Amino acid sequence: MIGVLALQGGFIEHVKALRKLGADNFEIRKQSDLDVKNLSGLILPGGESTVIGKLLHETGLFDPIDELIRKGVPVFGTCAGLILLAERIENDRSVYFGAINITAKRNAYGRQLGSFRTEGDFDGVGKIPMTFIRAPYIEETGDGVKILSRVKGRIVAARQKNVLVTAFHPELTNDLRVHEYFLKKF
Repeated sequence: MIGVLALQGGFIEHVKALRKLGADNFEIRKQSDLDVKNLSGLILPGGESTVIGKLLHETGLFDPIDELIRKGVPVFGTCAGLILLAERIENDRSVYFGAINITAKRNAYGRQLGSFRTEGDFDGVGKIPMTFIRAPYIEETGDGVKILSRVKGRIVAARQKNVLVTAFHPELTNDLRVHEYFLKKF
């Protein structure tokens, strides 16, 4: 059973992608939603990382989710989810979960007008479509991080232990292979 954080942002697209793959999932909106006995993974969607971070604290979800991640529950963060999972955020003292040894560069491709679609190689998956919306990228990685994809020389996907992050939105394409990767590799 995969929990999808549903406080703000593009969570419903992840829910739909998981359903297409036949993966049981549910939306996380409040603490009691985490009482699921067979939780096998979490998805932190795109959206606005500062707003999501604030809502995580206001709803009391931050500490229980942080504990689950630290216990090794697999977690997949897209775009804002990448920022929430990063150990460091360039030009920002905020750190949320700090679960992957990367430095994220927020809005690295510019504002909404800087959004774009491309294709890129994703290690273990192949060439996939990628949608970037006010996206971050990974400025640098530390020990233990495996780089999974680069676009125009920038790191846009990585993994470390139980954490997978993408700067792009695989849920906004019809290609479900990144979600399959998460379900199979973690």
